[in-house]
Amino acid sequence: MAQYKKLSLEELIVLSQNDDLKALEELIRREQKNVFAAFSYLSKDNVSDLTQEALLRVAKNIHTLKNPKNFKGWLNQIITNLFFDELRKKQRKPDMISIDEEDEIKTQLPDKRCKPNEKCLSNELENMIKKAIRELPEQFRIAIILRELQGLSYEEIAIATNSNVGTVKSRIARARGRLQDGLKSYI
Repeated sequence: MAQYKKLSLEELIVLSQNDDLKALEELIRREQKNVFAAFSYLSKDNVSDLTQEALLRVAKNIHTLKNPKNFKGWLNQIITNLFFDELRKKQRKPDMISIDEEDEIKTQLPDKRCKPNEKCLSNELENMIKKAIRELPEQFRIAIILRELQGLSYEEIAIATNSNVGTVKSRIARARGRLQDGLKSYI
């Protein structure tokens, strides 16, 4: 397994496409944090499930990727499609309200990892940023996440979102502006 850790992303993709399961395992291990991060900014529900589903789709469909250099864009297309699928599911489900009082009683345990003040403040700020990103309109949210968290170029984002580069630049600029306004008092 150590030999796979030294391989480039493109080499892992090519090996995975040739049914090398160890290469596929290393590829998924490398990408899982990025996929989880993308979903955690896109949605606060089902992040782990969405991450797992995205990585499963990568494993099942790696053979369909024609050019290994396009892997990041291809992966982000999977993430985007899953996110939109999840939104459509939510729109079809009516909101449920519990009538049992027991369901609303929750025990809160202190987070023992938050001993240093800096760590707690950092976690609080991260949560505020995530919340601000989640409150952005979908188009802005997807564009800013693909740009800032996934590192895609404007052209790659345009392809992933089926829009033109000018629209992508506008959405990112608007998203940044809204985030700056919303987080002014925290930063």
